[in-house]
Amino acid sequence: MQDKTLLILLAICCLAVVAILATGIGGFAKGGEFNRKHGNRLMRWRIIAQAVAIAVFLIYLWARGH
Repeated sequence: MQDKTLLILLAICCLAVVAILATGIGGFAKGGEFNRKHGNRLMRWRIIAQAVAIAVFLIYLWARGH
């Protein structure tokens, strides 16, 4: 049961990373005021979301090993 919960949490984390990345890339491609105002912030949030996703993945692997 715990493994399934962690797997769902991992999927949510990965979807969050993809959503943030897509928004950042879309803003970069469009350019303009949105990109100047939010581009760096979105990329910082992407890095944080990736770190969380990696941490959840490592916890998932650890839980599967026990």
